[in-house]
Amino acid sequence: MNSLDKTVFAALFFSLFATITGVGIVVPLLPVFAHNMGAGGIYIGMIFGAFSFSRTVFLPYFGKLSDKKGRRPLIISGLFAYSVISFTFILARNVEGLIVIRLIQGVASAMIMPVVQAYIGDITPPGREGFTMGLFHTSMFLGLSFGPLLGGVIKDQFNLHFAFICMGVLSAVGFLLCYFWLPPTHTEKILHKERKPLAWRQLCTDRSVVAIFVFRFVYAACIGIVWGFLPVFADSEFQLSSSYIGILVMVGVFISGLMHVPMGLLADRLDKRFLVIFGGLILTYSVLSFSWSDGFSGLLIAGVCFGIGGGISMPAHSAIAVIKGNTIGGMGALMAIITMAHSLGMLVGSLMGGVMMDLWKLHYVFPLAALIQLLGTLLFAFLMYEKVSRD
Repeated sequence: MNSLDKTVFAALFFSLFATITGVGIVVPLLPVFAHNMGAGGIYIGMIFGAFSFSRTVFLPYFGKLSDKKGRRPLIISGLFAYSVISFTFILARNVEGLIVIRLIQGVASAMIMPVVQAYIGDITPPGREGFTMGLFHTSMFLGLSFGPLLGGVIKDQFNLHFAFICMGVLSAVGFLLCYFWLPPTHTEKILHKERKPLAWRQLCTDRSVVAIFVFRFVYAACIGIVWGFLPVFADSEFQLSSSYIGILVMVGVFISGLMHVPMGLLADRLDKRFLVIFGGLILTYSVLSFSWSDGFSGLLIAGVCFGIGGGISMPAHSAIAVIKGNTIGGMGALMAIITMAHSLGMLVGSLMGGVMMDLWKLHYVFPLAALIQLLGTLLFAFLMYEKVSRD
């Protein structure tokens, strides 16, 4: 059995943790910041959706490019650009400015996330896909859990501009870690594979790939709704402080991050499809429960359940993706497809939530998210188990 390249893993783990922590600092603050600028639900959805839109457009190109040219150049270029762009939030004076900045930030993100995950997939030992991806994704979930908490504290103690500065500095730390720790591009495993990767048409018609895409899409749609509208819901309905809002956004990803390693180990031993479906049903219940919460404690319990659902489903989902990526010989392309699903889910969830908020009531966005998650989970089950019966 091949061993994990610990140097590469550590470089990607800590650099992504620093970068995602910086992003997480700003996540709970942007909706309220935009709302105070006069933005309604549609514009709040556009601010979150702009990032997802531009990232989605460029993901196929960068994913395929990393399969051909290597991972390192794209990762360090994306991290450097992300750091520079983060500082420009300070210059924003209106909602339109925030949308433009988020569009540019999405392009930089398209160079980072799928390529980093593909690099981890390249070095993952066979039979340890759940554990390795679960451990790696801990960096993202812990970063996104500490980030919102720090963001609330920074906003209360300093100001919003200081939060943007922190995001830029932490992204720069991620860039430096990868620049100095990642080995030269010519040593990467992907450049020495003899098998030609599948074409886009073959990838997009594979039932397993479609199932992986669908579940990631609906999960991201729920995240887009929760991140985009839970802060506004908590602020307008219960007048919670920025620190409390940061805790609410933080708790779900923190719980999920803690569960990724043990659930990854479990995914290497049990039916990965079952774990994805079981976690999806918990996600459905948890998102729905936001709508009937009557205060901070109710919202907190719903957030914990949301984290549990994600913690059960996502390590198994990632393990299925890595196994598939190694089978088809196009890890970068597959991870680009998964990240596209995430971006499109965030975009659709944010925009649908904005429409629901403006046309009906704010708390109706959470039953919408629950319905999306349920339908996606059922479709994943049908595609995966139907594929087995056909095989």
